[in-house]
Amino acid sequence: MKKFIVLGVLFILPIVAYLFFASGVHNFAKLPVLEEQLPELPFDQKVKLQDKITVLGFLGSTIEREGGDLFNLNQKIFKPFAAFDDFQFVYLVPEEIDDAALEKVTYELGQLVDLSNWYFIKTSQERIHTVFNNLNTPYSLEADGGSPYIFIIDKDRNLRGRDDDEDYGVLYGYDSTDIAELADKMKDDVKIILAEYRLALKKNNADRKK
Repeated sequence: MKKFIVLGVLFILPIVAYLFFASGVHNFAKLPVLEEQLPELPFDQKVKLQDKITVLGFLGSTIEREGGDLFNLNQKIFKPFAAFDDFQFVYLVPEEIDDAALEKVTYELGQLVDLSNWYFIKTSQERIHTVFNNLNTPYSLEADGGSPYIFIIDKDRNLRGRDDDEDYGVLYGYDSTDIAELADKMKDDVKIILAEYRLALKKNNADRKK
């Protein structure tokens, strides 16, 4: 009897484990697309969304309100994935922002991380509202053109998020003021989308070798 139990564990347990993990890969390998083919940023020719995994944010003119969120994002999201060249942070900034305040924040941030993949694009409030509205989310911009919510845009300029989130139902963006949401939800979702592209790259390489 003991032999049968041991044999059962040896043969059945690996099969159960395989089915469990295979099921997980099937269900969680891709982050849902919530909005397709977002327009490029036509007012800045140097920064493109196409072919980049982008965290898009809206930094209001009252940078004192939101400056601390950038440091949270650096620690929880950017720093763990900074080695990926195609991963970038793009913040739209109102033209009327205080330059000295912006320079101070970016200087302090630059002491902690290489800012070569961080972009702060100054533009008009009208253009900022246009980009934000194109995301087609239930959120609204603050009066100064800022938002605590940040968004994941994939290489095909699709908005990615969750369509079955346990707290919100559909999760379009991530609250940068909520450290727990960044650490638990957004970090996991960035991992998923990076893994998705790594798997696609491996498949393409394998196909070429055939």
